[in-house]
Amino acid sequence: MLDFNPSSNLSAQISALIDFGMQKAREREVPRSYLGASRLGVSCERALQYEYAGAPVDHGRAHSGRLLRIFERGHIMEDCMVTWLQEAGFDLRTRKANGEQFGFSVAKGRLQGHVDGVIVGGPEGFAYPALWECKCLGNKSWSDLEKKGLALSKPVYAAQVAVYQCYLELHEHPAIFTALNADTMEIYTERVPFDAALAQHMSDRAVKVITATEAGELLPRAFADSTHFECRMCAWQDRCWRVEA
Repeated sequence: MLDFNPSSNLSAQISALIDFGMQKAREREVPRSYLGASRLGVSCERALQYEYAGAPVDHGRAHSGRLLRIFERGHIMEDCMVTWLQEAGFDLRTRKANGEQFGFSVAKGRLQGHVDGVIVGGPEGFAYPALWECKCLGNKSWSDLEKKGLALSKPVYAAQVAVYQCYLELHEHPAIFTALNADTMEIYTERVPFDAALAQHMSDRAVKVITATEAGELLPRAFADSTHFECRMCAWQDRCWRVEA
């Protein structure tokens, strides 16, 4: 219940109202009926099954209003990057001529993905067309990416890029991956050559997750201990550990 006691902190009151509104708006969204390609690189295949099946999250594990605002920030900063790249001379397309987002749908719609954009032309020194993917990261995460590169620092994003390059047939030229530091506004950019082996592995994983889920088979957990940090962050931790491994 929201606290409207005059003695309560004004910031907390406003935050609670905003959180409540954002969470209600989230609940009104139509759930996905497919496995999202952007998630194929996560560590746990069982978690992917829960996502694909639309399993309700554990009590108290729904996204908080603060996290939803972080997601919203990412969308806004992505729009900023689109404008900045276009003003820099890149012919960046984020929509088809009919207004639809670039993406793909395979396995009778069971696996789908929607990309941030495609760069079809621009300044010299770049190869076109190229897949464009963009993220907005906190300083710690951004710094790790800058130090280690995409494949080591953000394997989920690397898998996402490989799958998109494959299914949209944008594998001839390296993808352009940009990450905006939400704290300093620095921009990290990396050319990402097509990793055919990774794309194949992720495609095989999608088939495995979809097939097992529709057959009622629960795939093994990725971790042997429920205290592993990825387990603790999982929206289905309680549900998962109530059943046998």
